[in-house]
Amino acid sequence: MTSTSNRSKITPEREQEFYDAVLDQLRACGYESLTMEGVAARTRCSKSTLYRQWKTKPQFVAAALRANRCVRFAGIDTGSLAGDLREAARAAGEQSGRDTMLVQALSHAVLQDEELQEALRETLVEPERRAMAAIIRRGVERGEIVEGHPAVEFLSVQLFGVLRARPILEGVYADEEYLTRFVETCVLPALGLT
Repeated sequence: MTSTSNRSKITPEREQEFYDAVLDQLRACGYESLTMEGVAARTRCSKSTLYRQWKTKPQFVAAALRANRCVRFAGIDTGSLAGDLREAARAAGEQSGRDTMLVQALSHAVLQDEELQEALRETLVEPERRAMAAIIRRGVERGEIVEGHPAVEFLSVQLFGVLRARPILEGVYADEEYLTRFVETCVLPALGLT
């Protein structure tokens, strides 16, 4: 006799509704205030339904992050490294508010929970780093920068740092215009590009 999991009783659309509710509540209230009760109320289901599917809050958040993976830098290839970096700035700026709120909401919690940290890295950080590495590799292959250029090591950290720091320092998100200016004035000169 074959058994089916409880998860199979929830449609993919309903599951996505749960995940969206988790991420919306995270952005609005932060990780500590996120509750199964709040998600259950918003999605009009019982807490027991959620607990049957996801045993703990960290498991639920990790599943929501994995289900909503979006790589902004994937597929960027303008034909030049400078063009790719400008396009990456534009792409990062499009979602900076939503992504930054999510990362800020999870910042402390990921230091306490390994599964949550792994999910955040797997869904928001590593895909972007791999896409950026591909952009850099193409720039090296085209001869625009030398292999092992010392500024390359700091590229992802710089972009991620600007996204996280601007709301704290200036009270506004790093939008497309700001990130493009950052790339133009700080990143391209460090790489020897114009």
